[in-house]
Amino acid sequence: MGNFLAGRVVAVTGAGRGIGLAVARAAAAEGAKVVVNDYGVAADGTAPASEVADAVVKEIEAAGGEAVAVADDISTMAGGQRVVDTALERYGRIDGAVCVAGILRERMLFNMTEEEWDPVIATHLKGTFTVFRAASAVMRRQRSGTLIGFTSGNHQGSVSQANYSAAKGGVISLVRSAALGLNKYGVTANAVAPVARTRMSAGVPMELKEIGEPEDVAALVVYLLSGEAAARGITGQVYTVAGPKIAVWAQPRELRSAHEEGGWTPARVGEVLGGSVGVDPMPMLSQLAAMESAARRSDRPNAQ
Repeated sequence: MGNFLAGRVVAVTGAGRGIGLAVARAAAAEGAKVVVNDYGVAADGTAPASEVADAVVKEIEAAGGEAVAVADDISTMAGGQRVVDTALERYGRIDGAVCVAGILRERMLFNMTEEEWDPVIATHLKGTFTVFRAASAVMRRQRSGTLIGFTSGNHQGSVSQANYSAAKGGVISLVRSAALGLNKYGVTANAVAPVARTRMSAGVPMELKEIGEPEDVAALVVYLLSGEAAARGITGQVYTVAGPKIAVWAQPRELRSAHEEGGWTPARVGEVLGGSVGVDPMPMLSQLAAMESAARRSDRPNAQ
């Protein structure tokens, strides 16, 4: 057992499997008391089971740590509140809230149904909000605490995951808003975009050249939960961790601008967009084009 998080109380959603489980284990191993939240569903959000969270608590306790299970659905306001209330009831405070819980329902945008859109947005984005909302109210009074949301490199866009990408982009904006709104209360907020081998990453339809294990992600999260990270003023950031690599994403900012004092016309807009303002190319669009080109080459019959 370490002491990097000694005396701290940390809630982790989606803590039954994968990255969430690794974070819960690592936090407990570093001395934190852990609220283990997992609705116990399949990757598509179906078939909830409370046994998943209970099993993690037993594992942490067997290793000498302290933990309590909450099997509530954090896509509801009551579920998010219950996670925080459990921390307060059992341990008297909450110092960190890590929102890892997520599901996938993949479909091309033109075929996606409301039933495939709503649960993904609810779990990833609203599920982060419900826990952040409840935790931030307590942290504001404590004048300390850390919120960590989980996003994805796919916030840049995805061919068959418009629901997931939209939710993950929303998590980044939520984290940045929390960082701005809570800074004066001594509360930090950051986002993590992991690349790790999990049941959700197993279905990615492309080779991931940079990928690690859930434990790599957990090490970063534990640091962000620590007093050292707070003392350094680390807030409003988005970090990727992929095995041996850690990277920070740029803050959104304007690249180039132009002004037309006499007012814009469509023709003048065209001139400016084709000239001084231009475009900012989508990296994933070029990657997709390369993949499609490679797929076409592989489909060609061998030359005789």
